[in-house]
Amino acid sequence: MSATLGDQTELESTTVGENGTLTWLGHATVLLTTQSGTRIVFDPWLENPKCPDGVHDLGALDAIAVTHGHFDHMGSASRLAAETGATIVCVPEMAAYFASAGLSNLTEMNKGGTVHVAEVTITMVSADHSCGIAVGENLPHAYGGNPVGFVVGLAPGEGGPFYISGDTNVFGDMKLIRDLYAPELALVPIDGHYNMGPREAAYAVGLLGVARVAPYHYGTFPMLAGTPDELRRHLHGSSSATVVDVAPGGSIPLRV
Repeated sequence: MSATLGDQTELESTTVGENGTLTWLGHATVLLTTQSGTRIVFDPWLENPKCPDGVHDLGALDAIAVTHGHFDHMGSASRLAAETGATIVCVPEMAAYFASAGLSNLTEMNKGGTVHVAEVTITMVSADHSCGIAVGENLPHAYGGNPVGFVVGLAPGEGGPFYISGDTNVFGDMKLIRDLYAPELALVPIDGHYNMGPREAAYAVGLLGVARVAPYHYGTFPMLAGTPDELRRHLHGSSSATVVDVAPGGSIPLRV
């Protein structure tokens, strides 16, 4: 279920991401490309060690959605916004930080709110994590508001809603996400150090009631040790959800 990116020469002459897909670019960076060509990147950190060679720019972008202020979820956001003119979608505290860095294309929102990017809807939901912004070496982190996740709705016929959790532990209100938004696909961390591990992620899949789960935020560094096979093992007998296991650079079809 994956379509891997080509070598560096090919990347320089083509656009990353096929229409109607989510492309995992390593760690927690995910690029949505709809059938009509709307392009939204979530939590961009293109400097991550697992990002495919040659992906230092993503081409045209309509929006950049940021779940929280940790560097590994927004390290490339300012640069991409400046280069592409794409709007950054984030909580108000993160918007204030980006504004202080000289960016003006900002859409601030908060949990329970929904914004539209072309035909795509982005609804902000809760996450269970922290949200400090690193502002300098040996300095305390700046306040970044609350961490969040996103439920993304697509145009009719393009596929069911999907949920990008951002960094999080499992939490009981994932059932509310199921009841309110009924995502078909969930992207959840499984690293087991800064986030939930495979056991907790399997429980989250049950709360969310999704048909497909794509694990991410694992394997970037040795301490992020959870694996998709462990997730499958913990899901066995408790859920019929399919584990969509793609390598960095691989794409997940929006419609099944």
